Amino acid sequence: MRFSDEELELLMRDLESDRVERKQSFSGDVPDKVRQAICAFANDLPGHGVPGVVLVGVHDDGSSANFPITDKLLTDIGGIRAEGNILPIPTLTVEKRVLGNTEVAVITVMPSDAPPVRYKGRTYIRTGPRRDIAGAQDERILNEKRRHRDLPFDLQPISFARLSELNQMVFESQYLPSAFSPDVFDANHRSYEERLSACRMIVSVDDPTPTVLGGLVLGNTPRDLIPSAYIQFLRVDGLELDAPIVDEAIIDGRLSDVLARIDDKITANISTHVDLLSRATERRRWDYPLAALQQLVRNAVMHRSYESTHAPIRVTWFRDRIEIINPGGPFGMVTRENFGRAGITDYRNPNLAEAMKVLGYVQRFGVGIATARRLLAENGNPPPEFEPQSTHVLVTMRRGP
Repeated sequence: MRFSDEELELLMRDLESDRVERKQSFSGDVPDKVRQAICAFANDLPGHGVPGVVLVGVHDDGSSANFPITDKLLTDIGGIRAEGNILPIPTLTVEKRVLGNTEVAVITVMPSDAPPVRYKGRTYIRTGPRRDIAGAQDERILNEKRRHRDLPFDLQPISFARLSELNQMVFESQYLPSAFSPDVFDANHRSYEERLSACRMIVSVDDPTPTVLGGLVLGNTPRDLIPSAYIQFLRVDGLELDAPIVDEAIIDGRLSDVLARIDDKITANISTHVDLLSRATERRRWDYPLAALQQLVRNAVMHRSYESTHAPIRVTWFRDRIEIINPGGPFGMVTRENFGRAGITDYRNPNLAEAMKVLGYVQRFGVGIATARRLLAENGNPPPEFEPQSTHVLVTMRRGP
Protein backbone atom coordinates (compact mmCIF):
# COMPACT_ATOMS: atom_id res chain seq x y z
CA MET A 1 0.00 0.00 0.00
CA ARG A 2 1.36 3.43 -0.97
CA PHE A 3 -0.11 6.51 0.70
CA SER A 4 -0.91 9.57 -1.36
CA ASP A 5 0.76 12.89 -0.53
CA GLU A 6 -2.52 14.13 0.95
CA GLU A 7 -2.82 11.10 3.25
CA LEU A 8 0.79 11.47 4.42
CA GLU A 9 0.35 15.20 5.07
CA LEU A 10 -2.71 14.47 7.23
CA LEU A 11 -0.76 11.85 9.21
CA MET A 12 2.21 14.21 9.53
CA ARG A 13 0.04 16.83 11.24
CA ASP A 14 -2.16 14.50 13.31
CA LEU A 15 -0.48 14.73 16.72
CA GLU A 16 -2.81 12.19 18.38
CA SER A 17 -2.52 9.39 15.83
CA ASP A 18 -1.07 6.02 16.83
CA ARG A 19 -0.22 5.30 13.18
CA VAL A 20 2.61 7.79 12.72
CA GLU A 21 5.91 8.59 14.39
CA ARG A 22 8.03 11.65 13.53
CA LYS A 23 11.81 12.03 13.75
CA GLN A 24 13.66 15.23 12.95
CA SER A 25 16.96 13.46 12.11
CA PHE A 26 18.57 10.03 11.94
CA SER A 27 21.44 10.39 14.40
CA GLY A 28 22.16 9.69 18.06
CA ASP A 29 19.59 7.30 19.51
CA VAL A 30 17.08 7.98 16.71
CA PRO A 31 18.02 4.91 14.60
CA ASP A 32 17.29 2.69 17.60
CA LYS A 33 13.95 4.42 18.22
CA VAL A 34 13.04 4.08 14.54
CA ARG A 35 13.63 0.33 14.81
CA GLN A 36 11.40 0.22 17.88
CA ALA A 37 8.70 2.12 15.97
CA ILE A 38 8.93 -0.29 13.02
CA CYS A 39 8.48 -3.19 15.44
CA ALA A 40 5.47 -1.50 17.06
CA PHE A 41 3.75 -0.74 13.75
CA ALA A 42 4.35 -4.31 12.55
CA ASN A 43 2.60 -5.59 15.68
CA ASP A 44 -0.45 -3.34 15.05
CA LEU A 45 -1.87 -3.99 18.53
CA PRO A 46 -4.93 -1.70 17.94
CA GLY A 47 -5.82 -3.87 14.93
CA HIS A 48 -6.02 -1.11 12.33
CA GLY A 49 -5.08 -3.51 9.55
CA VAL A 50 -3.35 -0.68 7.67
CA PRO A 51 0.30 0.42 7.62
CA GLY A 52 1.99 2.62 10.17
CA VAL A 53 4.38 5.36 9.07
CA VAL A 54 7.67 6.73 10.37
CA LEU A 55 8.55 10.16 8.98
CA VAL A 56 12.19 11.26 9.18
CA GLY A 57 12.81 14.97 8.64
CA VAL A 58 9.95 16.53 10.59
CA HIS A 59 9.54 17.84 14.13
CA ASP A 60 7.05 16.42 16.62
CA ASP A 61 4.55 19.11 15.62
CA GLY A 62 4.79 18.09 11.96
CA SER A 63 6.85 21.08 10.83
CA SER A 64 9.94 20.72 8.65
CA ALA A 65 13.26 19.93 10.37
CA ASN A 66 15.23 20.78 7.20
CA PHE A 67 17.05 17.45 7.46
CA PRO A 68 18.72 16.37 4.21
CA ILE A 69 17.20 13.19 2.77
CA THR A 70 20.12 11.58 0.93
CA ASP A 71 20.46 8.33 -0.97
CA LYS A 72 22.77 7.06 1.79
CA LEU A 73 20.11 7.79 4.42
CA LEU A 74 17.50 5.85 2.44
CA THR A 75 19.93 2.96 1.99
CA ASP A 76 20.77 2.90 5.70
CA ILE A 77 17.09 2.87 6.66
CA GLY A 78 16.30 0.22 4.07
CA GLY A 79 19.02 -1.99 5.53
CA ILE A 80 17.10 -2.25 8.80
CA ARG A 81 14.95 -5.01 7.35
CA ALA A 82 17.89 -7.27 6.52
CA GLU A 83 19.98 -6.85 9.66
CA GLY A 84 17.97 -9.44 11.56
CA ASN A 85 17.29 -7.49 14.75
CA ILE A 86 13.55 -7.18 14.06
CA LEU A 87 11.96 -10.63 13.86
CA PRO A 88 9.95 -11.93 12.10
CA ILE A 89 11.33 -9.86 9.24
CA PRO A 90 9.07 -6.81 8.79
CA THR A 91 7.50 -5.81 5.49
CA LEU A 92 8.34 -2.17 4.83
CA THR A 93 9.16 0.34 2.13
CA VAL A 94 11.45 3.36 2.29
CA GLU A 95 11.18 6.35 -0.03
CA LYS A 96 11.81 10.08 -0.28
CA ARG A 97 8.68 12.20 -0.63
CA VAL A 98 8.03 15.94 -0.77
CA LEU A 99 5.21 16.84 1.62
CA GLY A 100 4.20 20.50 1.75
CA ASN A 101 7.57 21.63 0.31
CA THR A 102 9.40 19.46 2.85
CA GLU A 103 11.66 16.54 1.89
CA VAL A 104 10.81 13.59 4.12
CA ALA A 105 12.01 9.99 4.37
CA VAL A 106 8.86 7.87 4.59
CA ILE A 107 9.02 4.39 6.15
CA THR A 108 5.78 2.53 5.56
CA VAL A 109 5.39 -0.57 7.76
CA MET A 110 2.81 -3.25 7.02
CA PRO A 111 1.06 -5.08 9.90
CA SER A 112 2.58 -8.52 10.44
CA ASP A 113 0.57 -11.68 9.74
CA ALA A 114 2.53 -13.44 12.50
CA PRO A 115 2.84 -11.22 15.58
CA PRO A 116 4.36 -10.72 18.06
CA VAL A 117 7.26 -9.01 16.29
CA ARG A 118 10.31 -8.28 18.46
CA TYR A 119 13.24 -5.93 18.27
CA LYS A 120 16.28 -7.38 20.06
CA GLY A 121 14.03 -9.70 22.02
CA ARG A 122 11.53 -7.03 23.12
CA THR A 123 7.98 -6.66 21.81
CA TYR A 124 7.14 -2.99 21.11
CA ILE A 125 3.59 -1.71 20.66
CA ARG A 126 1.79 1.62 20.16
CA THR A 127 -0.53 2.84 22.92
CA GLY A 128 -2.01 6.01 21.48
CA PRO A 129 0.80 8.32 20.31
CA ARG A 130 3.26 6.54 22.66
CA ARG A 131 5.57 3.63 22.02
CA ASP A 132 5.82 1.00 24.78
CA ILE A 133 6.98 -2.52 25.60
CA ALA A 134 4.22 -5.11 25.52
CA GLY A 135 3.06 -6.76 28.71
CA ALA A 136 1.87 -10.34 29.07
CA GLN A 137 -1.74 -9.47 28.19
CA ASP A 138 -0.62 -7.49 25.14
CA GLU A 139 1.41 -10.47 23.90
CA ARG A 140 -1.58 -12.78 24.39
CA ILE A 141 -3.65 -10.46 22.21
CA LEU A 142 -0.93 -10.43 19.56
CA ASN A 143 -0.70 -14.23 19.64
CA GLU A 144 -4.46 -14.51 19.13
CA LYS A 145 -4.30 -12.30 16.04
CA ARG A 146 -2.65 -15.02 13.95
CA ARG A 147 -4.89 -16.66 11.37
CA HIS A 148 -3.93 -19.98 9.79
CA ARG A 149 -4.98 -19.02 6.28
CA ASP A 150 -2.71 -15.97 6.34
CA LEU A 151 0.35 -17.73 7.72
CA PRO A 152 3.36 -19.14 5.88
CA PHE A 153 3.82 -22.89 5.91
CA ASP A 154 6.36 -22.81 8.74
CA LEU A 155 3.59 -21.59 11.11
CA GLN A 156 0.93 -24.04 9.99
CA PRO A 157 -0.10 -26.59 12.65
CA ILE A 158 1.03 -30.22 12.38
CA SER A 159 -2.43 -31.63 12.93
CA PHE A 160 -1.34 -35.03 14.26
CA ALA A 161 1.47 -33.76 16.52
CA ARG A 162 1.23 -33.47 20.30
CA LEU A 163 2.84 -31.04 22.72
CA SER A 164 4.85 -33.88 24.25
CA GLU A 165 6.72 -34.25 20.94
CA LEU A 166 8.52 -30.94 21.58
CA ASN A 167 11.61 -30.97 23.79
CA GLN A 168 10.99 -28.67 26.75
CA MET A 169 14.59 -28.78 28.01
CA VAL A 170 16.00 -27.67 24.66
CA PHE A 171 13.42 -24.89 24.44
CA GLU A 172 14.02 -23.48 27.91
CA SER A 173 17.80 -23.94 28.14
CA GLN A 174 18.88 -23.19 24.56
CA TYR A 175 16.24 -21.34 22.56
CA LEU A 176 14.49 -19.03 25.03
CA PRO A 177 17.64 -17.33 26.42
CA SER A 178 18.66 -16.37 22.88
CA ALA A 179 15.18 -15.40 21.70
CA PHE A 180 14.45 -12.86 24.43
CA SER A 181 16.37 -9.94 25.84
CA PRO A 182 17.82 -10.96 29.26
CA ASP A 183 15.72 -8.47 31.23
CA VAL A 184 12.53 -9.65 29.51
CA PHE A 185 13.50 -13.27 30.07
CA ASP A 186 14.23 -12.70 33.79
CA ALA A 187 10.91 -10.92 34.31
CA ASN A 188 8.90 -13.46 32.36
CA HIS A 189 6.63 -15.54 34.62
CA ARG A 190 4.50 -17.02 31.86
CA SER A 191 3.67 -20.68 31.55
CA TYR A 192 5.52 -23.11 29.29
CA GLU A 193 2.63 -23.02 26.80
CA GLU A 194 2.57 -19.21 26.80
CA ARG A 195 6.28 -19.10 26.03
CA LEU A 196 5.96 -21.67 23.26
CA SER A 197 3.11 -19.67 21.74
CA ALA A 198 5.09 -16.42 21.94
CA CYS A 199 7.89 -18.11 19.99
CA ARG A 200 5.41 -19.60 17.48
CA MET A 201 6.30 -23.19 18.36
CA ILE A 202 2.62 -24.03 18.99
CA VAL A 203 -0.58 -22.58 17.56
CA SER A 204 -1.75 -20.94 20.81
CA VAL A 205 -2.13 -21.53 24.52
CA ASP A 206 -5.67 -22.83 23.93
CA ASP A 207 -4.53 -24.99 21.01
CA PRO A 208 -1.07 -26.34 21.89
CA THR A 209 -0.64 -28.12 18.56
CA PRO A 210 3.00 -27.86 17.42
CA THR A 211 3.64 -25.76 14.34
CA VAL A 212 6.00 -26.78 11.55
CA LEU A 213 8.51 -24.36 13.10
CA GLY A 214 8.11 -26.07 16.48
CA GLY A 215 8.65 -29.48 14.90
CA LEU A 216 11.80 -28.36 13.10
CA VAL A 217 13.36 -26.51 16.03
CA LEU A 218 12.19 -28.50 19.06
CA GLY A 219 10.87 -31.83 17.81
CA ASN A 220 12.23 -34.95 19.47
CA THR A 221 12.16 -36.65 16.05
CA PRO A 222 11.48 -33.92 13.47
CA ARG A 223 11.38 -36.31 10.49
CA ASP A 224 8.37 -38.05 12.05
CA LEU A 225 6.60 -34.69 11.84
CA ILE A 226 8.12 -33.21 8.65
CA PRO A 227 9.43 -36.08 6.48
CA SER A 228 11.63 -33.88 4.28
CA ALA A 229 13.53 -32.30 7.20
CA TYR A 230 16.97 -33.74 6.55
CA ILE A 231 20.10 -33.36 4.43
CA GLN A 232 21.52 -36.19 2.31
CA PHE A 233 25.31 -35.92 2.05
CA LEU A 234 27.24 -37.95 -0.52
CA ARG A 235 30.87 -37.81 -1.61
CA VAL A 236 32.04 -39.83 -4.61
CA ASP A 237 35.51 -40.37 -6.07
CA GLY A 238 34.70 -39.27 -9.58
CA LEU A 239 32.78 -36.88 -11.78
CA GLU A 240 29.40 -38.66 -11.88
CA LEU A 241 27.03 -40.23 -9.38
CA ASP A 242 28.00 -43.81 -10.31
CA ALA A 243 31.59 -43.27 -9.09
CA PRO A 244 32.79 -45.11 -5.94
CA ILE A 245 31.36 -43.71 -2.71
CA VAL A 246 33.87 -42.09 -0.35
CA ASP A 247 31.52 -40.77 2.34
CA GLU A 248 27.76 -40.62 2.86
CA ALA A 249 25.40 -39.60 5.63
CA ILE A 250 21.77 -38.86 6.36
CA ILE A 251 21.78 -35.76 8.56
CA ASP A 252 18.57 -35.23 10.49
CA GLY A 253 17.38 -34.10 13.91
CA ARG A 254 16.46 -30.72 15.33
CA LEU A 255 17.45 -27.66 13.32
CA SER A 256 20.50 -26.86 15.48
CA ASP A 257 21.68 -30.50 15.28
CA VAL A 258 21.32 -30.60 11.49
CA LEU A 259 23.25 -27.36 11.03
CA ALA A 260 26.01 -28.41 13.44
CA ARG A 261 26.39 -31.89 11.90
CA ILE A 262 26.51 -30.65 8.31
CA ASP A 263 29.18 -28.14 9.38
CA ASP A 264 31.20 -31.03 10.84
CA LYS A 265 30.75 -33.11 7.69
CA ILE A 266 31.84 -30.27 5.40
CA THR A 267 34.85 -29.45 7.59
CA ALA A 268 35.98 -33.08 7.56
CA ASN A 269 35.91 -33.23 3.76
CA ILE A 270 37.64 -29.94 2.91
CA SER A 271 41.29 -30.21 1.89
CA THR A 272 43.88 -27.57 2.82
CA HIS A 273 46.83 -26.75 0.57
CA VAL A 274 49.91 -24.85 1.79
CA ASP A 275 51.89 -22.82 -0.75
CA LEU A 276 55.50 -22.37 0.44
CA LEU A 277 57.07 -21.37 -2.88
CA SER A 278 55.23 -18.40 -4.40
CA ARG A 279 55.93 -15.94 -1.56
CA ALA A 280 58.15 -15.45 1.49
CA THR A 281 55.40 -16.50 3.93
CA GLU A 282 53.25 -19.58 3.59
CA ARG A 283 49.82 -19.20 2.05
CA ARG A 284 46.94 -21.54 2.80
CA ARG A 285 44.20 -22.33 0.32
CA TRP A 286 41.29 -24.71 0.48
CA ASP A 287 39.63 -26.63 -2.32
CA TYR A 288 36.46 -24.94 -1.01
CA PRO A 289 36.27 -22.17 1.62
CA LEU A 290 34.30 -23.47 4.61
CA ALA A 291 32.33 -20.27 5.21
CA ALA A 292 31.14 -20.15 1.59
CA LEU A 293 29.82 -23.69 1.79
CA GLN A 294 28.14 -22.92 5.11
CA GLN A 295 26.40 -19.90 3.61
CA LEU A 296 25.01 -21.86 0.67
CA VAL A 297 23.90 -24.89 2.71
CA ARG A 298 22.23 -22.69 5.34
CA ASN A 299 20.59 -20.75 2.53
CA ALA A 300 19.14 -24.03 1.28
CA VAL A 301 17.83 -24.97 4.75
CA MET A 302 16.23 -21.53 5.14
CA HIS A 303 14.63 -21.21 1.71
CA ARG A 304 13.69 -24.77 0.75
CA SER A 305 10.09 -25.93 0.53
CA TYR A 306 9.01 -28.25 3.35
CA GLU A 307 5.51 -28.50 1.91
CA SER A 308 4.15 -31.27 -0.36
CA THR A 309 7.53 -32.97 -0.78
CA HIS A 310 9.53 -35.71 0.92
CA ALA A 311 12.74 -34.70 -0.87
CA PRO A 312 15.73 -33.75 1.28
CA ILE A 313 18.38 -31.15 0.58
CA ARG A 314 21.11 -33.01 -1.32
CA VAL A 315 24.79 -32.12 -0.98
CA THR A 316 26.81 -34.13 -3.49
CA TRP A 317 30.61 -33.82 -3.45
CA PHE A 318 32.27 -34.80 -6.72
CA ARG A 319 35.99 -34.79 -7.49
CA ASP A 320 35.76 -31.44 -9.32
CA ARG A 321 32.66 -29.79 -7.84
CA ILE A 322 29.98 -29.72 -5.14
CA GLU A 323 26.30 -29.65 -6.01
CA ILE A 324 23.53 -28.56 -3.63
CA ILE A 325 19.98 -29.34 -4.71
CA ASN A 326 17.35 -27.44 -2.77
CA PRO A 327 13.66 -28.51 -3.07
CA GLY A 328 11.49 -25.54 -3.97
CA GLY A 329 12.02 -23.00 -6.71
CA PRO A 330 12.24 -19.21 -6.46
CA PHE A 331 9.66 -17.67 -4.12
CA GLY A 332 7.78 -14.37 -3.95
CA MET A 333 9.62 -11.47 -5.53
CA VAL A 334 12.56 -13.74 -6.43
CA THR A 335 12.25 -15.13 -9.97
CA ARG A 336 14.40 -17.26 -12.25
CA GLU A 337 15.51 -14.06 -13.98
CA ASN A 338 16.61 -12.09 -10.88
CA PHE A 339 17.76 -15.03 -8.71
CA GLY A 340 20.95 -14.18 -6.82
CA ARG A 341 20.84 -10.48 -7.67
CA ALA A 342 21.97 -8.22 -4.82
CA GLY A 343 19.06 -6.76 -2.85
CA ILE A 344 16.46 -9.17 -4.27
CA THR A 345 15.32 -11.58 -1.57
CA ASP A 346 12.15 -13.09 -0.18
CA TYR A 347 11.33 -15.66 2.50
CA ARG A 348 9.29 -18.79 2.03
CA ASN A 349 9.97 -19.65 5.69
CA PRO A 350 10.31 -16.31 7.51
CA ASN A 351 9.92 -17.80 10.99
CA LEU A 352 12.48 -20.51 10.31
CA ALA A 353 14.80 -17.70 9.21
CA GLU A 354 14.17 -16.03 12.56
CA ALA A 355 14.96 -19.27 14.41
CA MET A 356 18.26 -19.61 12.54
CA LYS A 357 19.12 -16.05 13.58
CA VAL A 358 18.20 -16.81 17.20
CA LEU A 359 20.38 -19.93 17.15
CA GLY A 360 23.33 -17.97 15.76
CA TYR A 361 23.49 -19.52 12.29
CA VAL A 362 22.55 -16.27 10.51
CA GLN A 363 24.10 -12.90 11.27
CA ARG A 364 22.36 -10.83 8.59
CA PHE A 365 19.64 -11.57 6.07
CA GLY A 366 19.90 -11.29 2.31
CA VAL A 367 23.70 -11.49 2.01
CA GLY A 368 24.37 -15.25 1.91
CA ILE A 369 24.90 -15.57 -1.84
CA ALA A 370 26.97 -12.38 -2.05
CA THR A 371 29.15 -13.55 0.84
CA ALA A 372 29.66 -16.97 -0.75
CA ARG A 373 30.65 -15.36 -4.07
CA ARG A 374 33.20 -13.14 -2.34
CA LEU A 375 34.74 -15.96 -0.31
CA LEU A 376 35.01 -18.26 -3.33
CA ALA A 377 36.69 -15.50 -5.35
CA GLU A 378 39.17 -14.78 -2.55
CA ASN A 379 40.07 -18.46 -2.41
CA GLY A 380 40.58 -18.68 -6.19
CA ASN A 381 37.43 -20.73 -6.96
CA PRO A 382 35.24 -19.96 -9.96
CA PRO A 383 31.97 -18.16 -9.21
CA PRO A 384 29.11 -20.36 -7.96
CA GLU A 385 26.58 -21.38 -10.61
CA PHE A 386 22.84 -21.16 -9.91
CA GLU A 387 20.17 -23.00 -11.87
CA PRO A 388 16.76 -22.07 -10.45
CA GLN A 389 13.87 -24.20 -11.69
CA SER A 390 10.20 -24.23 -10.75
CA THR A 391 10.64 -27.23 -8.41
CA HIS A 392 14.20 -26.83 -7.13
CA VAL A 393 17.39 -24.79 -7.17
CA LEU A 394 20.73 -26.35 -8.12
CA VAL A 395 23.92 -24.65 -6.88
CA THR A 396 27.29 -25.77 -8.24
CA MET A 397 30.66 -24.84 -6.78
CA ARG A 398 33.82 -25.70 -8.69
CA ARG A 399 36.99 -26.89 -6.96
CA GLY A 400 39.70 -24.29 -6.44
CA PRO A 401 43.13 -24.51 -8.07
